[in-house]
Amino acid sequence: MRDVYFVLSPHFMLLDLAGPAEVLQIAREHGAALKLQLVAAEPELRSSIGLMQHRLDPLPSPLPAGALVMLIGVQNSRENLRLPAAQAIVSWLQREFDPQQHQLAGICSGTMLAAQAGLLAGRRCTTHHALIERLRQTAPQALVEENRLFVEDGPIATSAGITAGIDLALHILAREFGPALTQSVAREMVIWLRRSGNDPQLSPWLAHRNHLQPLVHKAQDLLSAEPRQRWTLATLANTLHTTPRTLSRQFAQATGISPHAYQQSLRLALAQQLLGNPALSIETVALESGFSSARDFRRVWQQQFGRLPSASRGEAGELDSQV
Repeated sequence: MRDVYFVLSPHFMLLDLAGPAEVLQIAREHGAALKLQLVAAEPELRSSIGLMQHRLDPLPSPLPAGALVMLIGVQNSRENLRLPAAQAIVSWLQREFDPQQHQLAGICSGTMLAAQAGLLAGRRCTTHHALIERLRQTAPQALVEENRLFVEDGPIATSAGITAGIDLALHILAREFGPALTQSVAREMVIWLRRSGNDPQLSPWLAHRNHLQPLVHKAQDLLSAEPRQRWTLATLANTLHTTPRTLSRQFAQATGISPHAYQQSLRLALAQQLLGNPALSIETVALESGFSSARDFRRVWQQQFGRLPSASRGEAGELDSQV
């Protein structure tokens, strides 16, 4: 059973709490072994919309091994994170949090508490776009990244503003309990999972989606919707009413790879599914996956997996983690 502590400060953002909490609560209903607890330095607090939260548990001491600490953001963080109840959380983190034993998730301005506690030094992190510069000032040794839904560096994950906490919670859920359960939760919550798709082979559809570039998301949507189509950079850019140079630059900045490499990963995932059908020849699999020929398919597959497609039939579970 994994202990999850939602750590609240005065004037906490209600959606910062409710979004991730609902993700994990619904996951519990689907079988995830999680124990959710609301904790704070005071027994009751007022939320950002005035709703009172009563009967809050105290900050746990000692913090159980394996615990996940979720730091919830607050309204008007410049003022409210200076309050004694918020500063008590900073002191508690400094005493209790051990990156060798615990995990931490900073939701929106909740990341500032981790920064004040000195937990972000040398780590990649992010926060709400309006707080990026303040985060850099508070944690000068942190590697602060802009334009990210969330960033995970070892045991510490941080997210952008408000609803991005839902994205981060889904990511944590997928990491801890697998994509199938995460898909079930996302569907129940009627959420478009940015790092997901309805395809059973989730890894390629999950990857390279934790950014906030709308142009790149649109390009990825087109490529994901029809990986068989022969998209050239020029055609893709023209469809999106931009230039190939602009699309190539923004795609690389947001994802770290090219549109061609992204499309190729999707085609490999599609081919992996088709290889599970013994009635399909390698030539058919290649063409149905969008490769120009069986020879081209064999070359790309061997480069990716170190063996020919024919040797990979029936090994979908092993290949999932590689695609």
